[in-house]
Amino acid sequence: MQTTFNRRHLLGIRELQAGEINHLLDTAETFREVSQRHIKKVPALQGRTVINLFFEPSTRTRTSFEIAAKRLSADAVNVSVSTSSVTKGETLLDTARNLEAMAPDCIVIRHSMAGAPLHLARMTNAPIVNAGDGAHEHPTQALLDALTIREYKGRIEGLKVAIVGDILHSRVARSNIYLLTKLGASVSVGGPGTLVPDDFAEVVDNGLRIEKRFEDAIEGADVVMILRIQRERQDAAFFPSMREYAVHYGLQPRHLARAAPDAIVMHPGPMNRGVEISSEIADGSQSLILDQVTNGVAVRMAVLYLLAGGSPAEPAEQKPAKKQKRKVNHE
Repeated sequence: MQTTFNRRHLLGIRELQAGEINHLLDTAETFREVSQRHIKKVPALQGRTVINLFFEPSTRTRTSFEIAAKRLSADAVNVSVSTSSVTKGETLLDTARNLEAMAPDCIVIRHSMAGAPLHLARMTNAPIVNAGDGAHEHPTQALLDALTIREYKGRIEGLKVAIVGDILHSRVARSNIYLLTKLGASVSVGGPGTLVPDDFAEVVDNGLRIEKRFEDAIEGADVVMILRIQRERQDAAFFPSMREYAVHYGLQPRHLARAAPDAIVMHPGPMNRGVEISSEIADGSQSLILDQVTNGVAVRMAVLYLLAGGSPAEPAEQKPAKKQKRKVNHE
């Protein structure tokens, strides 16, 4: 089993081995300490350039990639598609080739078309990071979710993880299912039948259960992961109304009571409060939603560092006190 990460690109989780995933997570843990320092910067990627090319709106992912690059001392360049030559008819490939002519050391791309990062990786020389491509994959989200689970549960192997909501259109669901099953977790998915197709199990090798009832997916879960309704990817009416979705599939305390007593709750964001998840749970003691955001910076630092060929981070002069894990209670 490969225990290092020597790949040229990060296009998805499906093609990675468990050892490669663990190496990425271990590297992210070392960079999480950087964000706890008084001066949150190391010279690991000094002199290198990272381009963020986002064809879809983003707050957490784009901002955390930018912060990650800057904390590694790289130059981060954000390309706004709305003000780029794409609006004048330039193709994705021509845009990438023009950016590559400026000699970037890494290109981070988010695109509505599944396979866009792979297309760029075949046509350009710069390392490519998939920051989300259509309903295909979102590898760094799955990595930060795994880092959060490992931080608070101490392991991933043997855990039961429930992923509920819009499975059909969710790149987050796919990447998480690939990652969690590779690392030995069992995953159950649930939601409206129209958004959890029976043949979804074909996308993974093992470890996945499709539940017909939303409540059954959550039963006994150590981790409950709520997904956003991907309305921008839906071209049909998959449920009667948002109100009815909230009543039948929005996570409420009565649903969470079916999970393990020390279950943690996660959401990739942005949240539709009162629809997918109640504010009581989102802001409650079992919620690790903001911890996911924090870990997103560390994971993206690790990815950029490994792909752009950085030098090791310098040790801190005075290591800060170890982060106290928040106690998660079920009341």
